[in-house]
Amino acid sequence: MDVLSIGQVRIHSGGASQEAALQEAADILVSAGAVTPAYVDAMRQREETVSTYMGNGLAIPHGTNETKDAIVASALSVVRYDGGVDWAGEPVTFVVGIAGRGDEHLEILSQIAILFSDEDEVAKLTAAQTPDELFALLSAVND
Repeated sequence: MDVLSIGQVRIHSGGASQEAALQEAADILVSAGAVTPAYVDAMRQREETVSTYMGNGLAIPHGTNETKDAIVASALSVVRYDGGVDWAGEPVTFVVGIAGRGDEHLEILSQIAILFSDEDEVAKLTAAQTPDELFALLSAVND
């Protein structure tokens, strides 16, 4: 099963609060059938412990290890906020919600980290005009 589908990719022209962005990341994962609604609390708990800001305008909210039972299937949500998100004091454009069954989250995390560590790739992701274009650039995560 693919971890990312076109329905899990969104682009907003405006910005959002960290809380709203976190909620949207969780809502997309819930809609995809990947997590139960309890997962958003696990994502909040993780942020209270350590910020999931990764640099290069990326935050990757995900749940704590204690809440593995809230995960039904591995999946991603990708939301680009062109107006930006203040993520615990850091500027974020991309919020990538991650739910991984078992150890799958480690592999998904590393793929996202590699993609966003390449500034040329980030520039392409930022320039994508539509969710379809953005999805096409990200579809390697399904390989």
